[in-house]
Amino acid sequence: MISVNNVSLSFGKRVLFDEVNIGFTKGNCYGVIGANGAGKSTFLKILSGEIEPNKGTVTISPGERLAVLKQNQFEFDEQTVLNTVLMGHKKMWDVMHKKDAIYADPEATEDDYMKAGELEAEFGEMGGYTAESDAATLLSELGVREEYHQMLMKDIPSILKLRVLLAQALFGNPDILLLDEPTNGLDIETIGWLENFLADYENIVLVVSHDRHFLDSVCTHVADVDRSKIKVFTGNYTFWYESSQLMARQMTDKNKKTEEKRQALLDFIARFSANASKSKQATSRKKALEKLTIEEIEPSNRRYPGIIFQPLREVGNQILNVENLSSAIEGRKLFSKVTFSINKGEKIAFLSKDPLAVTNFFEIINGNMEADGGKFEWGTTITKAYLPVENNGFFENGLNLMEWLRQYVPPHVTDADEPFLRGFLGKMLFSGDDINKKTNVLSGGEKVRCMISRMMLQNPNVVVLDQPTNHLDLESIQSFNEGCQTFPGIVLLTSHDHTFLQTVANRIIELTPKGIIDRLMTFDEYMEDKRVKELREEMYGSAVLA
Repeated sequence: MISVNNVSLSFGKRVLFDEVNIGFTKGNCYGVIGANGAGKSTFLKILSGEIEPNKGTVTISPGERLAVLKQNQFEFDEQTVLNTVLMGHKKMWDVMHKKDAIYADPEATEDDYMKAGELEAEFGEMGGYTAESDAATLLSELGVREEYHQMLMKDIPSILKLRVLLAQALFGNPDILLLDEPTNGLDIETIGWLENFLADYENIVLVVSHDRHFLDSVCTHVADVDRSKIKVFTGNYTFWYESSQLMARQMTDKNKKTEEKRQALLDFIARFSANASKSKQATSRKKALEKLTIEEIEPSNRRYPGIIFQPLREVGNQILNVENLSSAIEGRKLFSKVTFSINKGEKIAFLSKDPLAVTNFFEIINGNMEADGGKFEWGTTITKAYLPVENNGFFENGLNLMEWLRQYVPPHVTDADEPFLRGFLGKMLFSGDDINKKTNVLSGGEKVRCMISRMMLQNPNVVVLDQPTNHLDLESIQSFNEGCQTFPGIVLLTSHDHTFLQTVANRIIELTPKGIIDRLMTFDEYMEDKRVKELREEMYGSAVLA
């Protein structure tokens, strides 16, 4: 168990935590949620001892081992990949080096060898004799091929370093596991593996993530960081979100009788209890929800942006025709033979094992990059709005938010006065003096919210979204997701957010070096389709991206 007692932390006048008291128990996985800047990552650092609170204590049960997902990719540059993983179990790593040092010492005494024998026994009890094979298996399951295991960390591709550090945290079955954004840099298949690994994990897990599907798959509880406090709620993220929204509606509905409201909440809890999933954690989650009382459900204090795309006109019959498009970079073929047309009502998720492929494709069809071959043509009725994955170039002029947004007023808008522009900024939670903030000092999340304001201003009937959830908090992601679901136009998107893809897309197109895979189905159906799996193997071969 890990207990937090009266923990407070301030940075200058800013109070991050105020008298936080909370406990985390074995067998539970806690999703730590909160707005950007609320202190989620800082809280994990307090638990790990990396940050000392101004007041209060963190207590871990005696003998329990805590492991943390490291964020510094360069910390282990001079270690081999395999040793980096083994170092995740510090006590075992230290014991191994102590006993090996004795054996390597030509002047070692009989007492030293007695000590080495004791260390051997301790090493065996910790699983030391299978440690290397266990670490190698873990690396392989996380997509780090065996050929990298004996290489130095500084010499492997940067995208693999995140996976090695994740393997380091998971190695050796720690009693308490702290994971800050563990799905960063993982593909869909590896995220699925991690979901199953954590769903069956029997110890304590605390995880910060913006991936709602991941949180839903692994979490038994939600730890909500809000207003300098942390409250723990039973259930996964979707249960927390929907129950808090239901409670908020109940509080504003003055016509319904108390008993009707109570029954609605009980029905809601029962429905979620019946749908609890994921192996061993299914039982604990179901039992926890069945014991849940209505009094534990509280409305959320969160503010959700209003992301609503309102097309000026409906799309015509010709939307986008792509013919034999191809692109390569530095001799690496990103995609080829890309041919398809878009029909009314389609919302298409674009996938690729190469992270650059979809970005290049979106840049090409938005006129920002030249293809190596082929052509594309947009219909004459199309008004599109594009959210690129890289947006820093839009914010270098140092304008304030009002001036910045005014640059992008489309020709059809004739009355773009201050109240009109404030409305678009206000929907993205920029209010009051926020409009005077300079764009060159905005955070990553604020920049994305500005870009979304710009998109809404265009009144598009086609939106193109490259990793739309990057830098956003869960509230913005939820609103963005719902806005795309209700949007009457065309959506073209790529994302690492499983829920976003599953709930928005009704067609999947995968770009590969040998052509495309094109299916009218949901994302989950696509990933489970037997023929699609065979095609993916044919298209990619045995190549694994670095």
